[in-house]
Amino acid sequence: MDKRFTIGEISKLHNIPVKTLRYYDEIGLFKPVEVDEHTNYRYYSIDQFEHLNTINYLRELGISLKDIKNHFDQCNRAHFLDMLQKQEKHVMRQIQNLKRAQHRLSARVQELQESREIQFGKPMIKNIKERRIAQLKETITSHEELELALKKLEKLANLNASVYIGGVGVTRSIDSLDTRGYDSIFLMIEDEEIDCEYSTILPAGDYASIMINRERIFQDDYDALLSFIDQNKLTVSGDAIERVLIDAYISANKQEHLSEIQVPIAR
Repeated sequence: MDKRFTIGEISKLHNIPVKTLRYYDEIGLFKPVEVDEHTNYRYYSIDQFEHLNTINYLRELGISLKDIKNHFDQCNRAHFLDMLQKQEKHVMRQIQNLKRAQHRLSARVQELQESREIQFGKPMIKNIKERRIAQLKETITSHEELELALKKLEKLANLNASVYIGGVGVTRSIDSLDTRGYDSIFLMIEDEEIDCEYSTILPAGDYASIMINRERIFQDDYDALLSFIDQNKLTVSGDAIERVLIDAYISANKQEHLSEIQVPIAR
């Protein structure tokens, strides 16, 4: 009789928890060759090692137990190849998602590091590259309307706004600063492959910028920036952009809160 291995021995040899082996038995994926009718002890043979090795291999590739069991139920080359090809495509999508996450992380880390050196309330000129955004043009006059507009944009553009913390912005016309509200809300989507009617561009070029040491921007915050534009004989060439970079959900310290106004300019 071939040597039999207890479930504990199989667990140690293959580095698989006993609980997992029992579950494999329950779902019919990997069953013992023998079960003692008196003790209910499970016993396995050495011929089953390759079966378990294959399960481990497919699990390492991220293939689900359901798909693995389905393969063993059919067990032919065509099905095995099809399963691997589908998983390869899935992994490639995951890699792209991770690359996008890395891009967002790098951009956010850089932004937060640079915020340590910022001079609040001092206007400056920034040359900014072209930025892709998803934008919803809609009048927004309250915080409630802003949050609902963000959710609306998220749904219409098929985006998850939660992954764009720090990448949300609003626009408003310089000519209507005396009126309450914004003209649009947007999400920065520079690294996303999005092609829809809500995808547009913030043009590359010079922007007059001012950093505000709080998470709310008021009409008075524009005074110094517009005075700077006028004194330097510059011309406003588009709508103002407002972004909150650090709010109460990032830092409980109000001294670290940070917002920015950007106004596109022409010389």
